[in-house]
Amino acid sequence: MRGILKIAFGVAAIGTVTTVALMAWPIGQFQEPIDLEGDAGRGAYLARASGCIACHTNVEESGAPLAGGVKLETPFGTLFSPNLTTDAEHGIGNWTIDEFARAVRQGVSPESKPYYPAFTYPFYANFTDQNIADLWAAFQTVPAVAEPSKEQEMAFPFSQRWGLKLWRAAFLNAPNTEPIEGNDDVWNRGRELVEGATHCAACHTARNFAGARKSDSQHFKGSSSLPDGGKAPAIDYESLQMNDWSVKSLAYALRTGIKPDGDAFGGSMGEVVMYGTSFLTDADRNAMATYLMDDHSGG
Repeated sequence: MRGILKIAFGVAAIGTVTTVALMAWPIGQFQEPIDLEGDAGRGAYLARASGCIACHTNVEESGAPLAGGVKLETPFGTLFSPNLTTDAEHGIGNWTIDEFARAVRQGVSPESKPYYPAFTYPFYANFTDQNIADLWAAFQTVPAVAEPSKEQEMAFPFSQRWGLKLWRAAFLNAPNTEPIEGNDDVWNRGRELVEGATHCAACHTARNFAGARKSDSQHFKGSSSLPDGGKAPAIDYESLQMNDWSVKSLAYALRTGIKPDGDAFGGSMGEVVMYGTSFLTDADRNAMATYLMDDHSGG
């Protein structure tokens, strides 16, 4: 009996030490301070492409732009997008540009806590310092809204943010946005947008038991288990071809929300168009369509 108790206490002690070590384990990477002048116009454009407006504006409850509160039901609990206005207490008004950069590119808060990956920071890891400076300049123009961010309602053990460090170690990878030699500038610009800022794979790629994308085998193959019970169709080359899409019709749909059969996008894709891709240039929408309609679009 004493032997069993010793083993039990030993296992408990090891578990406690491991947990404490994990909680203290630092995350994120060193980054050089950013000392660049940003362009608010370019930043606003990138924010639109990146879905900031749609995810951080509670339109259903007539919320102020970027004041947060958008509800997202997941298998692990309920998440609410935070306030990104310039309010010093409830928003990002007291942040520095370097804290902003770390949050956007690494998913790490100013308090060095990991953000839940419902925040699509994995797609923004390759944003340049100039991208960050432009975004920062744009966010400085957002009026302050004294609206507290809602607390996340995650079930145990997902409510323990330190556990996300294990998730990051297992599943966090930089996006494939770099140019590929042999493809023209249009194709490579489409790759940069689709695999990065516009984060198409966030919805159009199936996820595993831990909520991580199955990027190797299911990239752009669609998902039947989006938050709130939604579904996203496959947008890989073969599926788009089979459903009579073309570069022209796909670029048009990204501007208007109208599909080749005359029907309109609904649900989250409708919001993507309304608050995001409809604001992009014709050239960028054409680049996205060119990339997706190519048989190497998985990259």
